[in-house]
Parts: sequence; structure tokens; C-alpha cells
Amino acid sequence: MTIDFALARRNMVEGQLRPNQIVHPGLLEALAELPRERFLPDARATIAYADEAVPLGGDRYLMEPMVLARLIQMTQPSAEDRALVVGAGPGYGAAVLARIVKSVVALESDPELAKRARSLLSSLGAGNVTVVEGPLAGGHAAGGPYDVILVEGAVPALPDSLAQPLAEEGRLAAIIGSGRPGYPGRAYLGRKVGGTFSSRPIFDAGTPVLPGFEAPPRFVF
Repeated sequence: MTIDFALARRNMVEGQLRPNQIVHPGLLEALAELPRERFLPDARATIAYADEAVPLGGDRYLMEPMVLARLIQMTQPSAEDRALVVGAGPGYGAAVLARIVKSVVALESDPELAKRARSLLSSLGAGNVTVVEGPLAGGHAAGGPYDVILVEGAVPALPDSLAQPLAEEGRLAAIIGSGRPGYPGRAYLGRKVGGTFSSRPIFDAGTPVLPGFEAPPRFVF
């Protein structure tokens, strides 16, 4: 069966995102243009625009379009921002942010996913994204400070190491939850003001967990 991906992409924007208060112009434009299907295994490309997390293999997932869009929108990214994506996977969230902000550091722990992200981002002309490899819970302070930090998956708790490299007035979006069916997590928006980080819950969201956050030593939330 041949899929009209351009039509599916328009349907995602008009049927899923706009009716659910996704209004950031740059974000809508990026989501309407980026070929999400290219970030998935060939066998799963046909469900690229479904409102669900899509398995990538190895306990990793591409986050639901609606959840990703809401997380990004609540950080209110702008053209001069420097962003960090934690758990970037094959690079879709980083590619979306790259259309909006000045620069993106995409942190990934899986070497194969990082390799794929570099290839895809290069082919899409995302020259303002740098893919780095390392433990997700450790963050990447060397590339900071960041105005926006996006955690692309649910985590049971967030270690201090991810909030520390935020710039003053920087924003962090993450879903805190177990990822278990019947136990939805909650999306939190954190902000650093006067050198102090604080956060508040914004919406409920059940999305698969990122590996590597099972036992963080200290927690922000």
C-alpha cells in the first residue's frame, strides 16, 4: 500500500495539533515540513503520523507527535535560543527544534541511533545540530548554558545534572512517570530564575520511558 506521507503530515497538523492548542508558528511549520517517516524503521514508516509512540527497537521509541509538540511549545523556543535534546534517538525532536532555535545539541546514548541521527540531520540540512554521545542522565553541560532543554521520553525522576546547565530564564520540559500502562506521567515545565530552578506540572502524558534514568542520585522534581 502506498502512503501519501505529505497528506498524512497535513492531517497530523490539522487534525491532531491545531485542535489541541498547538499554536507556535515556527513549531507548526517545522512539523508540517519535516518527513517524520524517515526517522522510523522502514517497516513502521506507515504509522509515522499516528497519535502514538512508535517503537524504534531496543526499548526506544519515537515520542507521540502531540506530546512532543506540547513539550516543545511550552518552552516557547525562539530564534536566539540554544537547546539541548536529551534522548534524541534518530533526531526527530532535534530536527524540529533546529527549525526554530539558533543551535541544538542532541544527546544520545545509543551509538547506532546517534549515527542515524547524524546522517538524517545532515541530509535534511540541519547544520545547526550537533549530535553527541554519552549517558543521558548526565546531560551535556559542556555545550551549555542552554535556553531550552527537552527530555524526549518519560523519566521516573530528573537528576540535578540536567537542570544545572540551564541559562538564566532557561526552560526545561520533561515527562515524569514510570511509563507503565494505567499510570500516566505528568509533563513538567521547569525554569531557572535568579539561579534557582523550580517547576510545575502542565499536563498528563503517558509516553515510554527513556533508559538510563532508573536510579538517579538526586532529584529536581
